[in-house]
Amino acid sequence: TAYRRQRQMCIRDRARKSLSSGRRVGILMRCLVLIVLLSSTVLAHIAHARERVLVVANSAESTLQLSKSEIRNLFMGGSLDGLSPVEFESGTHIRKVFNTQVIGLPESRIQSFWAQMRFSGRSNPPSNVSNIEEMVTFLIEHESSVGYLPEGTSIPNGLTVVYISI
Repeated sequence: TAYRRQRQMCIRDRARKSLSSGRRVGILMRCLVLIVLLSSTVLAHIAHARERVLVVANSAESTLQLSKSEIRNLFMGGSLDGLSPVEFESGTHIRKVFNTQVIGLPESRIQSFWAQMRFSGRSNPPSNVSNIEEMVTFLIEHESSVGYLPEGTSIPNGLTVVYISI
């Protein structure tokens, strides 16, 4: 019986050791998955950070310059010298870059903000366009409008670059 107890204890010890090594593998796998997910998120932010956005306006004042905070306030429902914002539809790449670099909020937070503003009757979101050509056309046709374009887009006469993201 003493031999039997000792043998059972050895079997239990081996089982514990194998479970603990299995746990170690599980923990290592979870850490590896977490590292991969975090690195892909960081790489996405770095990619957005490299892209620059030009904020342009159709303004009679050709020397108009706006700060990042003024643009943020304008696109988040504030008023600024009679300027009216126009933005790309939700989900477009340039809008994600603009929201990240200039507004400083993810799309979900901005959508939540506008849902609250509409529900309370305090404000409506900016007008939407679906592509770069529509944005340029809208800006040219609507005086005092402000929008954004990806760097490298040809800026037609009548539009003024008022801010360049860093």
